[in-house]
Amino acid sequence: MPRQSPFQVELSKEERKVLEHRSRNYTLPYFQVVRARMILLAAEKLSNDQIAERLNTLREVVSRWRKRFVLQRLPGLEERPRSGRPPRIAKDGTRD
Repeated sequence: MPRQSPFQVELSKEERKVLEHRSRNYTLPYFQVVRARMILLAAEKLSNDQIAERLNTLREVVSRWRKRFVLQRLPGLEERPRSGRPPRIAKDGTRD
């Protein structure tokens, strides 16, 4: 029996526009494109299992991003600061 997520995704017009743009933008980091696609598919009422199969990822990953989107909306799809030692190479490719 397929699982059904308690986090149902309903998108505003602006959120849909932003997510569709991200899902088609190949200059963005891959993680942003995939997260946008996950949420768009969730808004189409697909299950986490179906989304994971379509995007070749794990159901648990889809579940995490669906939940974060429902609770935090678009800001929830952004990277969070990570613990541990700061990176030694800056985002622009130079060494610190």
